[in-house]
Amino acid sequence: MEHLTLFQKIAVSLIPVLFAITLHEMAHGWAAMRFGDLTAKMMGRVTLNPLKHIDPVGTLLIPIVLMVTVGVAFGYAKPVPITERNLRNPRRDMVWIALAGPAANLLMAIIWMLIGSLGYALLNSGWSGALFLVYSGVFGGIFNVLLMVLNLIPIPPLDGSRVVSSMLPGPMAWKYNKIEPFGFVIVAILIFSPFWDRVFMPVIGVVYDFLATITGFA
Repeated sequence: MEHLTLFQKIAVSLIPVLFAITLHEMAHGWAAMRFGDLTAKMMGRVTLNPLKHIDPVGTLLIPIVLMVTVGVAFGYAKPVPITERNLRNPRRDMVWIALAGPAANLLMAIIWMLIGSLGYALLNSGWSGALFLVYSGVFGGIFNVLLMVLNLIPIPPLDGSRVVSSMLPGPMAWKYNKIEPFGFVIVAILIFSPFWDRVFMPVIGVVYDFLATITGFA
């Protein structure tokens, strides 16, 4: 995608980014609803309407700035509100609620790669939209895998931390969750540290290559 203009990059990435972030948050709300907490539903967050989930900074500003500066977008949406006391088994149920978001991104990565495979199949048909499907498939696959793996890192408030917290004894979980106000700073430091290139990106590559192989997008 390096040879695409900025406008073309935004065009092929906008829909994948909105769907990735929207469905990630909706999945959390849907899972919470299934386990007895209707908070997200009552606040209109169990919906495919991206306007209900968009955070002006995390969903729009940050992805655009990153696309312009480094050529790769990352973003986030408004967190879905969850009232743990409404859950039937809070510690157990929070594990599944936390994993619902990354699971949604895994499913979307597969769907985007299948769309990309369809685009490849149509390249010789003369249809002008085939290349758009290919590029959207590539970006949608990469972005959803990135979002899935990043959210599984066990640093509060990322989803992986909710899983770890639910498995720790009460006092340890409380101390562990106290680092949440500093979570995004820690994640930002990791992104701009050797960890990003030496650990995180290789993991992204392995997961992406595996999904590309099973979807025929390799």
